[in-house]
Amino acid sequence: MNKLLRYKDYLGTVEYSLNDKVFFGEVLGIESLLSYQGNTIEELEEDFKETIEDYLELCIRKNWEPEKTSVVVVN
Repeated sequence: MNKLLRYKDYLGTVEYSLNDKVFFGEVLGIESLLSYQGNTIEELEEDFKETIEDYLELCIRKNWEPEKTSVVVVN
């Protein structure tokens, strides 16, 4: 199982909370805290993509340079 999500120039973790029965994660390699969650893997992936899109839109509105994932993954 791949434990990282990939979208555009971003990587994110895949975690599962047994107590809450929910998948969750956060974007790796950037200082901003971007997190996402879902009840299924499909919902997690969709929320991950929406989180990235929301972040990029915020950067455009605020005239910020978007951070990029600075993590190198070796398969």
